[in-house]
Parts: sequence; C-alpha cells; structure tokens
Amino acid sequence: QVQLVESGGGLVQPGGSLRLSCAASESIFSNVLMGWYRQAPGKQRELVADITAGDSTNYADSVKGRFTISRDNAKNTVYLQMNSLKSEDTAVYYCYSNRGFWGQGKQVTVSS
Repeated sequence: QVQLVESGGGLVQPGGSLRLSCAASESIFSNVLMGWYRQAPGKQRELVADITAGDSTNYADSVKGRFTISRDNAKNTVYLQMNSLKSEDTAVYYCYSNRGFWGQGKQVTVSS
C-alpha cells in the first residue's frame, strides 16, 4: 500500500520550534525528490522546501535560515525542522513525493 504518513505539528508560540516527519512507502521514497508544502486559509498551496535523493535542498525565501529539510533513506522518512516560527507560518503542512503522492496534512499553528 502506497502511503505518506505525517506526524508532528501542533501549537507553538512565536519563536518556538517544531519538527514534522513523513514516513513513506519505499516505492515512493527511494531515489525520489521529496518535499513539504503548506496551505494557509484562503491561500494557495505553496512549496516550503524539497530535497533530492542526493540531498540537494531548495527552500522558499520565506523560510530560508529558519527551516531545514532532511531525509533518512534507511527509514524512508523526510523531516522538516522548523525554528524561529512566526505567525505567518501557520498553515496545514503536506508531505509530497515527486511520484505524485501527498500526505494527509498536519496543522501547524503559531500563536501566543
């Protein structure tokens, strides 16, 4: 069964940190670009960061220097470490496999 299972997220105060994890089926993880997208209320889904099978990374300008994407190929898992969170980071975060599969989404709320 092909799947992407996300964990993490939740409520955090501004300036805080959270980590998202996404465990994938091997068939949609191995040698595949993986990414994280987010969608805030009333806005379009946007790329946050992605990472190639060779660990090359790409970030949205809005998160550069604050977020870090990484992958553990032995665990078929991709991570998004989010530091110095801001209220504008509040959104549903989705894991993505470049084979065309999406996770179910995890809510991240940054609020005092």
